[in-house]
Amino acid sequence: MKKILYFSLALLALAGCNSAARKAAAEAAAEQARLDSLAAAEEAAAAKAKANKAAAQLSQLPQEPVFDIATSMGTIKVKLYKDTPKHRDNFAKLAISGYYDGLLFHRVINGFMIQGGDPYSRDTSKVDLLGQGGPDYTIPAEMRDGEGAPLHRHKKGALAAARRGDQANPYKESSGSQFYLVQNADACIHLDGEYTVFGETVAGLNVIDRIAAVETDRRDRPENDVKILSIRPDAAMNKLAREAEEAEKLEQAEQQSANAPENKEKEPEK
Repeated sequence: MKKILYFSLALLALAGCNSAARKAAAEAAAEQARLDSLAAAEEAAAAKAKANKAAAQLSQLPQEPVFDIATSMGTIKVKLYKDTPKHRDNFAKLAISGYYDGLLFHRVINGFMIQGGDPYSRDTSKVDLLGQGGPDYTIPAEMRDGEGAPLHRHKKGALAAARRGDQANPYKESSGSQFYLVQNADACIHLDGEYTVFGETVAGLNVIDRIAAVETDRRDRPENDVKILSIRPDAAMNKLAREAEEAEKLEQAEQQSANAPENKEKEPEK
């Protein structure tokens, strides 16, 4: 009889322990869910704030903004063209958001060009995929004018968009993020009208030359990483450009006002 009583008490104690353990586990799970929800909300708020800040910066850019491409070998200043607006706006958006920070110039050919902007270059385990990375979209070509002539030529320092080959990409749409800078214009003549040129180097041609001269492997990848530290708007140059645009708009408005019919002197009667 005593054995049965002891056994019953043991079962009751075990049941009580299991119930307490389940309660503690449920409380821990609820607390973790609360913390996860708070973290997600904070992350969403930070992302929204970052997006709002980027939008504000984009709205303040001139029609042809200048960006500083800060690299581990020096800074290259590039001006984006207003007549390639899709490429201009995409590059500006990615640059301001920090998309390019830490990426590499993964393809360098001396006497030709230097290429970067592949997000796979941030991950050393994806070296075999270099040249294939980018956001999940492409950009429609902006390479020819209304008469079919190239909008811009591949001059030294030209900033152009990389893309897949014609067979897989008959409309010659550009990569969403990859770009190249021309080192030797003579070697790039055949690219005119075939790849979208959407900007030019206004300072730092010597940096392009230095990067182009580094040692590379058989895949044209630099033996020692050449890193894009950041790409950001050049505040001083863009401020001057905005002021010049505002002055031009004011002048045009004054000219239109002066030419308005009600402001013209009446001709004397004959």
